[in-house]
Amino acid sequence: MDLGLDGLKALVTGGTRGIGRAIVERLAAEGAEVALCARDAAAVSALVDSLGDGRARGAAVDVADGDALKAWVDEAARAMGGLDIVIPNVSALGGALGEEGWRRGFDIDIMGTVRTIDAAMPWLEKSAAAAIVVIATTAAVEEFFGVRPYASVKAALVNHASILASNLASKGIRANTVSPGTIYFEDGTWGQRKREAPEVFRVALERNPMGRMGRPEEVANAAVFLASPAASFITGANLVVDGGLTRRVQY
Repeated sequence: MDLGLDGLKALVTGGTRGIGRAIVERLAAEGAEVALCARDAAAVSALVDSLGDGRARGAAVDVADGDALKAWVDEAARAMGGLDIVIPNVSALGGALGEEGWRRGFDIDIMGTVRTIDAAMPWLEKSAAAAIVVIATTAAVEEFFGVRPYASVKAALVNHASILASNLASKGIRANTVSPGTIYFEDGTWGQRKREAPEVFRVALERNPMGRMGRPEEVANAAVFLASPAASFITGANLVVDGGLTRRVQY
């Protein structure tokens, strides 16, 4: 299936590890030109170099620094000659509890996403294939391992993307959400829990009807599809990628 991404310009935050990296790699494989950022400059450079053939560019950017983020979005869009796709992927990952967890979740997950989209909006308005894909979590739609700031801040992102979809449709800009379930990679949250909290890992694994956790590329496939012209009549959706983990009826 041709997703129609060849030649389109995409921007991904948090693009060097896990789901973000898989999204960058899939976009590039489909022929898109990609700008990515993360806080680790060496990791950014290594990924850009690995993709080769000028398909990617990157910079070390902290999305909590609003001025730096906006400057990078503008710089990347100008360098690529436009911007069609925006995928804000950076997350504080909800490790901290209490007020610190709420502050980090708000500033990084919520405001990092809002700042990225706002900075990209003037460029998206010029695109004939504009798409926003927000990365949330199944914990935003169903209780999972107790009270955590992570779930609530991600739920706010689902709501925000839905409202964006309604308000931007007349401008030809689509907005959708992808909500991953438990996704495993070695240097990710569930890789860490497997090493440091094996009982928590075991319980989470047993809750999934497929008997396994997902892979970053499985989430990337969903995100890149929603970002592509192949999904041109899909907006306001929250695509759950969780192997049947959530038990709610999907509306």
